[in-house]
Amino acid sequence: MSTGSSNVRVRFAPSPTGYLHLGGARTALYNWLWARQNNGAFILRIEDTDRDRSTEPAVQAIFDSMRWLGLDWDEGPQAKEPHGPYFQTQRLAIYQQHVDTLISGGHAYRCYCSAEDLQKARAEHKARTGAEHGFRYPGTCRERKDQPELPFVVRFKAPATGVIGWDDLIKGRIEVAAETQQDAVLMRGNGIPLYNLGAVVDDITMDISLVARADDHVINTPIQILLYRALGARLPQFAHMPLILSPTGEKLSKRHAAVAVVDYRDQGYLPDGLLNYLVRLGWSHGDQEIFKREELITKFNWEHVGKTGGRWDQKKLTSVQAEHLRMREPSEIAKLAQPFVEARGLKVDDEARLTAACELVMPRAATLVDVADGVDYFFRDEPVVDEKAAAKLLVPAAAPVLETLVSEIKQATTFDRASLEARVKAWSESSGIALKDIAQPARVALTGRSATPGLFEVMEVLGRDRTLSRLEQGALRARG
Repeated sequence: MSTGSSNVRVRFAPSPTGYLHLGGARTALYNWLWARQNNGAFILRIEDTDRDRSTEPAVQAIFDSMRWLGLDWDEGPQAKEPHGPYFQTQRLAIYQQHVDTLISGGHAYRCYCSAEDLQKARAEHKARTGAEHGFRYPGTCRERKDQPELPFVVRFKAPATGVIGWDDLIKGRIEVAAETQQDAVLMRGNGIPLYNLGAVVDDITMDISLVARADDHVINTPIQILLYRALGARLPQFAHMPLILSPTGEKLSKRHAAVAVVDYRDQGYLPDGLLNYLVRLGWSHGDQEIFKREELITKFNWEHVGKTGGRWDQKKLTSVQAEHLRMREPSEIAKLAQPFVEARGLKVDDEARLTAACELVMPRAATLVDVADGVDYFFRDEPVVDEKAAAKLLVPAAAPVLETLVSEIKQATTFDRASLEARVKAWSESSGIALKDIAQPARVALTGRSATPGLFEVMEVLGRDRTLSRLEQGALRARG
């Protein structure tokens, strides 16, 4: 048995039965922040004992999601393995050793009751109480001493009296009467542990100091505490965090939002923006809303994790994402956005132009997909034209305006936004043509859109040749 230590050792233990969902990501985040703040260890282990549903692609999805989020693990698969293996299906001999210890110590027993025996007992319970629920195993094999050659499961011998309590770092003091616990199955006949046994044995042998998880696990904590005591192990601390709720207060599901981490990666979200939003769904630091990752490591604590679930707010997530996008340098965003630009069938042949274009569109963008959409027309031979905007603005009256604008730009000796703006404004004032009557058709001709960054900034990034060519094509279209 591990004697324990004062070092912070926390874990994230997902089941590879599907994608890594937002609730799991937040659980991982809180544990990761606590480990990093305390120079402790963040351990990743895979609870893959559900053999029918666990898959290799799901395992890889967990790894990919964690790496994209930047939640690196100190111990676990593809890392250091001082307490390995870290897949539960590779730890069956370890669970068997602990079960043998529980049985020899009188804390567990072999139960030979068949499925038919249990069904009969449930039927008797229903006949006696009139209730479908509330059945408790009657302890048929509790004191049985023989060991027949029959299939069996291993059950825990729960105490009939006493109180099981712990000081939860989030919920405060919790106490449960021992009599509410029943002789739960610890191990199936095939040697596969059930959740409570596997989690406790892993946490003991991996020397976990704090078990921080969602509060739907509170129901598991009493039996787990009893198992720690039966095995003579040091109790870790516990912290049960509230669930992430839908906007209407239900448990968050696909009906309310994308719940897989990879969906947000594929939609062009920044990992730091998503983590910032997730950490605030349950934790606060005064009125501060936007945090850099380094700030979260410094400021996170369990005292300010709330007891009630935070409600998903897509608008708030978008706002936080936009803030994080604007916190990055245009050159960084250009590198991150390039795959999304190329996914639109565009070739980025000028990295400097992409960076300059990103700088223009970042103020109006929230995600990398937004950025890719915003820079689209900079990398096409011809822009994709919004036909409604063209019908409204590329009209015959605009043709001579665009033709004169071409002439003015050709005479410009320097091609930068300030020089272009000064020249066009001077022409506007001398000709009596309102600047908007020049800018609006020019914008559609240059970009195909009616809403873009500043006209002269767009011209500068497009460059002289593209600008002149598109204005000339716009004038031809306006003439019909």
